[in-house]
Amino acid sequence: MDAEQQEATARARELQRSWYGEPLGALFRRLIEDLGLNQARLAAVLGLSAPMLSQLMSGQRAKIGNPAVVQRVQLLQDLSGQVADGSVSASEAAERMEEIKKNQGGAVLTSTTQARAAGVGAPTVKRVVREIQSLLRSVASAGEIIEAAEQLAPTHPELAEFLRVYGAGRTADAVTHYESHQG
Repeated sequence: MDAEQQEATARARELQRSWYGEPLGALFRRLIEDLGLNQARLAAVLGLSAPMLSQLMSGQRAKIGNPAVVQRVQLLQDLSGQVADGSVSASEAAERMEEIKKNQGGAVLTSTTQARAAGVGAPTVKRVVREIQSLLRSVASAGEIIEAAEQLAPTHPELAEFLRVYGAGRTADAVTHYESHQG
């Protein structure tokens, strides 16, 4: 890889960090490990081609262009956390991944909403924060969100802070912000 390609890859990974909280290669490798997948299976669940997944992981591409895929990534992150904390078994995780995969053309959040209505998988602060981040990041880039926040700051500082924290910040910072503004 020449210096120009290395620079482009570094820029793409930095953009991914600002949009998704971390480079997609690290995020996808964690999902693969936590959920017992391989790259081909992860690509299928997300509704991406294997080459597209590879390009996102390697930093050849920076952004997931389809908001529904971003939502599926978030659902898998939530599922990964539930597997890690023991609240979901491996077999339940496999069933949920199949459900996420089947909902590729429709409302991806429907299965989560239905599960919550049934009292299963009650929303965690982190899940709520990630849904907010996903929605903001599906409509604008981190740079655009920061620009909007700067324009709002003089007259609406709290809204500007919200945009900066959830639209361009790290998930951990957004969780802290969310918790400090509850109750």
